[in-house]
Amino acid sequence: MIKKERLKALDVLRGITIAAMILVNTPGSWSYVYWPLLHAKWHGFTPTDAVFPFFLFIVGVSIHFAFKNFKPEENQKALKKIIKRTIIIFGIGLFLNLYPKFNFETVRYFGVLQRIALAYGIGASICLFLNKRKLIYVTASILIIYWGLLYFLVPENPFEPQTNLVGKIDLYLFGPNHIWKGLGFPFDPEGLLSTLPSVATVLIGSLAGSFLSKRTDIILKIKRLLIYGFSLVVLGYVWSFVFPINKSLWSSSFVCFSAGLAMLLLAFLIWLIDVKKYNSWSQPFIHFGTNSLFIFVFSGLYVKTMIYLVKITNAEGETTSGLNYMYQNIFVPIAGNMNGSLFFAIAHILFFWGLVYVLFRKKIFIKI
Repeated sequence: MIKKERLKALDVLRGITIAAMILVNTPGSWSYVYWPLLHAKWHGFTPTDAVFPFFLFIVGVSIHFAFKNFKPEENQKALKKIIKRTIIIFGIGLFLNLYPKFNFETVRYFGVLQRIALAYGIGASICLFLNKRKLIYVTASILIIYWGLLYFLVPENPFEPQTNLVGKIDLYLFGPNHIWKGLGFPFDPEGLLSTLPSVATVLIGSLAGSFLSKRTDIILKIKRLLIYGFSLVVLGYVWSFVFPINKSLWSSSFVCFSAGLAMLLLAFLIWLIDVKKYNSWSQPFIHFGTNSLFIFVFSGLYVKTMIYLVKITNAEGETTSGLNYMYQNIFVPIAGNMNGSLFFAIAHILFFWGLVYVLFRKKIFIKI
């Protein structure tokens, strides 16, 4: 039996996902990025595709630990807090999209923080009022209904880039000026309809939290994580033959596959950190995890400031952004284009770790 319900591995996994987000979002040049640090172009799965769902999975686990001792009479008060936090996180995400130009005519309405806000808000509200059995039914229903909506409402090429229902709804509601165009056409991978299955990712995390919080043998917890994780990976793989694994669509098969991998990784971390006590390496990730959303927001502000507001003139008289100047004049001469781009991202992880380390030492925990 274990005395402490809170497993250190949970905080480590949260920190790992935040560090990974910074790594994949801050290359020296997007023209020079190793494939594991890129998202799949459409169907498929890369290590980078696992980062965001892993974070939402941990959000779900944290929701369970936060609410498991709540009494029914406390639900309304908790719901108000959930709604308030959802609005704040969504608003910060919208601010990041506007910063620094504040062009409201072309602002992207959705994004990573907006998805976190909505998935958290909806997921936490569901978890607050439903028991474990009902959560299982709701999660399964979400994944099946989402599959049905995409498949039956768009008879031709329902899962292709420019014909899927997710993109059609965003275009109809918001217009092309307010949608991400990173794929070369208007399509938002954090769009409105695809938020629905991301809620299922949060709910699966909450279900995992429900058996992690039980006062049972820690080895039994690990075995359950391995069994459920492997089962979800297999389910996601099998489902992918009719509903491809696709991070941009946040397909139901993607939800199962990525949540299964999250459980397997968490099982390994619990064994490594909480059972074997090999945890000296994990402390920097604890630091990231304690101020996770703050440092993610700060990193976004930093990058946009260095791109749009900091301009430097080089020896040839050419003006470039602060980020590009650092990459070209510090990292490329040392390691070349490809490795220089990677080292640039790693250097920024170290930089942001320094910030969260100071906050951790001063016991400053900024909750968003």
